[in-house]
Parts: sequence; structure tokens; C-alpha cells
Amino acid sequence: MDMGGHDMGGMSPPAAGAAAQGGMGAMKSMRYTHLTFFWGKNSEVLFTMWPGTRGGMYALAPIFVFALAVIVEFLGSRRADACLAALARRAPAAGGLARAAVHTVRVGVAYLLMLALMSFNGGVFLVAVAGHAAGFLAFRAGLCGGPAQVEEDRKNDPACC
Repeated sequence: MDMGGHDMGGMSPPAAGAAAQGGMGAMKSMRYTHLTFFWGKNSEVLFTMWPGTRGGMYALAPIFVFALAVIVEFLGSRRADACLAALARRAPAAGGLARAAVHTVRVGVAYLLMLALMSFNGGVFLVAVAGHAAGFLAFRAGLCGGPAQVEEDRKNDPACC
């Protein structure tokens, strides 16, 4: 394709008969991937053919996504950070490594959750939002030692936090 004297090499469309001659490789059947939100249990979340058309596996997928969202909220909570800060005061190098490791796990889990949401399944989306809400309520809003617990720790231990 010539664009005003600039050769765009590999930008040309495939030959007309390429697909008919096996241009799609060794795929035996084409799978449809949703690009809009849909409702239904026949989907793929994270892995090829999982959960597929199996109802039991589809029941497990939202539970897994909910747990991932709660874990992301816990790993980003002040309570988890306060525990790591206490370790950093005792052993600065180990504390820095622990914080880096927790941050790495949190980012990895968040990306895994994002990939699950790319299934465009409406149920998976709602469960992920519910998991984030439950995790926020539990770990950041004070229900399970969120900011209120950190303030209490600050009062009892001036070196804390």
C-alpha cells in the first residue's frame, strides 16, 4: 500500500482466498467472543473454555471473581499497610521487600480481575463490583480494622504508622 511515497509493508489486507485455503490455521471451529455486556452462563472467564457451558463451573466463577475483588481491597487497606510498616520499623530491608511483594501481588490480582471483567458477562461485572464494595466495607471503612483501628493503634503506640 503506497501512502504518499511511504511504504506501509504489512498493512495490506489478506488475499481473498486466504481464509478459504486454511488462512485461519488449524482452528476447527470459530468461537464467538462478546464485545458488549451480556447475561448468561455460557461464557469464558479468564481461561479458554472455563466455565464454558457447565453450570457448576459458572457458579464457581463469580465466587472466584468476588474473592479476587475482596483480596485487592485488603491488600490496599491501611490495616495491611500498618502491618507492613511495623515490619519495616523492626527490619527496614525486610519491610521494604515485603511492601514491594504485597504491591506486586496486589497489582497482579487487580490485572487478573480486569481480565475476568473482559469476559463482558454482566453477572461477573456485578459480582466484581460487589466484591470491591464488600472489601472496602470490611477493610477500609473500619468494619474489620480499617482507619478506625489504625487511629486506635496510633493513640496506643506513637511510633506506629
